[in-house]
Amino acid sequence: MSIEVKICGLRDEAALDAALAGGADYVGFVFFSRSPRNILPQAARALADKARGKAKVVALFVDPDDALLAEIVDAVAPDIVQLHGGETPARVAEIAQRFGLPVMKAVAVAGARDVQAALAYVDSADRILFDAKVAQDDAGALPGGNGVAF
Repeated sequence: MSIEVKICGLRDEAALDAALAGGADYVGFVFFSRSPRNILPQAARALADKARGKAKVVALFVDPDDALLAEIVDAVAPDIVQLHGGETPARVAEIAQRFGLPVMKAVAVAGARDVQAALAYVDSADRILFDAKVAQDDAGALPGGNGVAF
């Protein structure tokens, strides 16, 4: 098994160039308005077009509705969708079927029970990404990408 690398939260050409030069297999763009790494669809499309053929393009969402998914899938043409919210296994399967794209489901992990709970997504997600669980009392934290180890 080989390790694949995803660099996410890219917002400009310099960051994209660094990710590609570093050998990233996936480059990700965040479509979540609360994130400081949120990017507009037009800007993401320009960066995604530059990345094509060098890395797979990931569109990251947090509990998206179908309208947002459709807008971004149409505008950016990602290779894969990443879901980083409270999406259920049924919702993950629905998104994969509706948009015809592979889905990566992020699961918050603090311990072994969380890893076990991720098994619920085995039949609906094409990939599972483990991210450190945010402390419940940290109301300002984002659902992922906080640089916290687990």
